[in-house]
Amino acid sequence: MVRSPMTPASVFEARRLREMALAAGADDVGFVSIDDPVIAFEREEILAAFPFAKSLVSFVMKMNRENIRSPARSAANVEFHRVGDETDAVAHRLSRMLEDLGVRAAYPSMAFPMEATRWPGKMWVVSHKPVAVAAGLGKMGIHRNVIHPKFGNFILLGTVVVDVELESYSRPLDYNPCLSCKLCVAACPTGAIAPDGAFDLPACYTHNYREFMGGFMDWVETIADAKTAVSYREKVTDAESVSMWQSLAYGPNYKAAYCLAVCPAGEDVIGAYRDDRKGFLQSVVDPLQKKLETIYVTPESDAEDYVKRRFPHKSVKRVANGMRAVSIASFARGLSLRFQKKRAGELHAVYHFAFSGAERKQLTVAIAEGRLSVDEGLVGKADLSVSADAEAWLRFLRKETSLVWALLTFKIKLRGDPRLLAAFGRCFP
Repeated sequence: MVRSPMTPASVFEARRLREMALAAGADDVGFVSIDDPVIAFEREEILAAFPFAKSLVSFVMKMNRENIRSPARSAANVEFHRVGDETDAVAHRLSRMLEDLGVRAAYPSMAFPMEATRWPGKMWVVSHKPVAVAAGLGKMGIHRNVIHPKFGNFILLGTVVVDVELESYSRPLDYNPCLSCKLCVAACPTGAIAPDGAFDLPACYTHNYREFMGGFMDWVETIADAKTAVSYREKVTDAESVSMWQSLAYGPNYKAAYCLAVCPAGEDVIGAYRDDRKGFLQSVVDPLQKKLETIYVTPESDAEDYVKRRFPHKSVKRVANGMRAVSIASFARGLSLRFQKKRAGELHAVYHFAFSGAERKQLTVAIAEGRLSVDEGLVGKADLSVSADAEAWLRFLRKETSLVWALLTFKIKLRGDPRLLAAFGRCFP
């Protein structure tokens, strides 16, 4: 395509853009229209950040597998950070190349920084994973990571937003490279990945992201609550303090990411697993399962029970994870994320919530046979009805006020068996 600099073309050649992305350092690349229905849920937010967006360039960066597989998580984390920085560098280089041609281009961070003022909502500007799937760069495995057909899940993802349409776009893969081998299930130290594909977000978040957002807030509050250095050391070991310093100084470190480490999918990866499964398990999976380490869990959670049962040689430490509701809307959204299937046990109950005051909202929450459903409005007959001032309810959830005080001041009113409220709380520790 021939055109003068600073004169954007209305249609850009996909082949040329691919060559530019590879020249910038990407290992693979795909293209998605901003109007692709597959990413319709992302469109509004992308346009809010980049109003000129017409196409998305999704690209893949390979990581060194053996670093990620090492039981020494410092080796894994240096690779995460190194390739993460290079991912942003590639996005920067491609954006500059396009800008020099007169094409408007911009890129969000591969990971951090994010729009932290949105916490605890969605802080990232572009969801790289669904964009990559739409661009044909892989499919999601049951461990919630994108698996590239060649490189497996040993990849990081980047996105560049451009203001030109392309003469052709990529198509999603027509198969999933995931082998359904369940090695990620076996290796996960918190039981976050279930064999049936269910995912316990708080279990993964509390441990793997201990030195990220919510875990950092818990650490700060621990410092605030400690009246003396001795009191602080009773709650936080010297090694934990040093580890938090390291994350603050050199970038936050993941505690596990074992699901990535053990995944054998991908043309470049599958050989060792296919040729010698026993040897693969002994050399890759067993060292992570047998590692002596501290696993961070929220008190009385499914994860705590799982670690004690499955990995009795690993230490368990109870912590908070910062996943607290700041609005009734976030409380409603968080129910499905925080639900503890096993803790729900044999509970069979329907709850009606009617909130008034600063936020007016009605919800019906049903729990039965380890399953949860959340509906707008008051549906059917409730076993327990909760009428509450919105702010009082949030303060109760954050343990800033007692339920007794809220009941005595009529800020929270219950109709039905009050024991069901305690049962409800056990499902969302």
